[in-house]
Amino acid sequence: MKDMFGLKGHVAIVTGSSTGLGQGICKAYVEAGAKVVGVDYVESTATKEMLGDNFHGIVANLMTVDPINDIVNKTVEIFGQIDILVNNAGIIRREDSINFSEKDWDDVISLNAKTVFFFSQAVARRFLEQKSGGKIINIASMLSYQGGIRCPSYTASKSAVKGITMTMANEWAKHNINVNAIAPGYMATNNTALLRADKTRSEEILDRIPAGRWGTPDDLMGTAIFLASNASDYIHGFTIAVDGGWLAR
Repeated sequence: MKDMFGLKGHVAIVTGSSTGLGQGICKAYVEAGAKVVGVDYVESTATKEMLGDNFHGIVANLMTVDPINDIVNKTVEIFGQIDILVNNAGIIRREDSINFSEKDWDDVISLNAKTVFFFSQAVARRFLEQKSGGKIINIASMLSYQGGIRCPSYTASKSAVKGITMTMANEWAKHNINVNAIAPGYMATNNTALLRADKTRSEEILDRIPAGRWGTPDDLMGTAIFLASNASDYIHGFTIAVDGGWLAR
């Protein structure tokens, strides 16, 4: 059973690695035996200090797809292979839909959906070259299932993540490539700082969560390990909610 959930000898790429959920996933993978390349638009200094030589940080702007091939090649150069990709990097812009700008639409869709697809494509091509299969894990959202308010491009992007997770799984499962997603609930991260600072809105959210609290990066670690490990070999195209029971309400 330990081997089924272990990641010893595996190499992962995790985007959005400097803080929050991405940092937590990097930590989980290293503790499970993997080596990790973390990608962020800033240095992942705290993550590196936490994980040491089992972690290598790359600074890249994933608002465009331009850095993706170089990141894939650098990962192989450093650690010899790729076994896992976690598309975690994402942004949110909040504004009433009636006033929402084209720039805020394009920025969010570019990072949250376009980059997710083309990073997955690049890593899947590497899996095929390696003849190894592999695991791709996309970070979806409660707004993959719901409409939300004041974040139309985020809702569109996270609905897209759930959809492209399924379509990539349909095409790549035959190559032993598992593509799945995790839909975090309301997590105490940078993306929710404004919500948590709004006492009224924060109380409304907490009242809806059966677990009675905001989630933390630690709450995602087990699911992230499961989907990266041999324990999930027959799971394809599914989005797992880690939400404290939010969707059950």
